[in-house]
Amino acid sequence: MIAPPDPDLVTLLARVADALDRIAGPRPPAPDFECADAFVWQATTGTLSPVARVNRVEIALLRGIDRLRDQLAENTLRFARGLPANNALLWGARGMGKSSLVKAVHGAVNGGAERPPTPLKLVEIHREDIETLPDLMGLLRAEPHRFVVFCDDLSFDGDDASYKSLKAVLEGGIEGRPENVLFYATSNRRHLLQRDMAENERGTAINPGEAVEEKVSLSDRFGLWLGFHKCSQDEYLEMVFGYADRYGLADDRDAVRAGALEWATTRGSRSGRTAWQFIQDLAGRRGRRLDPEAQLLAR
Repeated sequence: MIAPPDPDLVTLLARVADALDRIAGPRPPAPDFECADAFVWQATTGTLSPVARVNRVEIALLRGIDRLRDQLAENTLRFARGLPANNALLWGARGMGKSSLVKAVHGAVNGGAERPPTPLKLVEIHREDIETLPDLMGLLRAEPHRFVVFCDDLSFDGDDASYKSLKAVLEGGIEGRPENVLFYATSNRRHLLQRDMAENERGTAINPGEAVEEKVSLSDRFGLWLGFHKCSQDEYLEMVFGYADRYGLADDRDAVRAGALEWATTRGSRSGRTAWQFIQDLAGRRGRRLDPEAQLLAR
């Protein structure tokens, strides 16, 4: 015969439960995905902040990366239509438009002639919050919308073990990546970790090969690798004149060309970011305003 519960114990447990509820505070409200097409994940509160106006460049102004642009656009459009698609890692030279391409493709998919039945949502997660990625995935899993979760400048240093959360979410966990979520990341590193991290692992591990393989295998979770390399002078000038023509600044093409080359020389680099910075300077000197929607913040 089971003894009845102790009334004092039941009362005590109820008081403890109430106290825990007060400490935890109210549950965050359910996100309203109809109010915007882009959101930023706030890890501390477990909420999504809508972005009313995404800072992105028109996809037609992204020059010199045509093949990469088409690959990412096709992959994203397939996913938005409910077809199989791959997680994507955009890696390589700085300033060549990696993060700009992600945002531009998202805008092009939602605004194009072949737009999906429902708008594709873009969710940005900051690098320092990557450990909370499983929480974000759990929040999105039950939603009817489709999401591209985007992390800019993703890499891992020192003893940072948060990469394990990413590995589990992408492919390795028991739940895996939700069917309605795709993960895009940009990085200057192809394997997302510093070279000395791999060398340290090789020198201290009992089985060096396995230790290094565990970290390098993270990039293997991305089915689509897009490599961005330093551009040639011709490609750089193509970027410059793409902007100059767009904003009516190319009336004296020889002067624009000479100024753009001098600008790149003084900075020691040619890239999409350098081209846009030159255009900003040129427009400012001419007293011209530029549409903020087209600002290229290449990473």
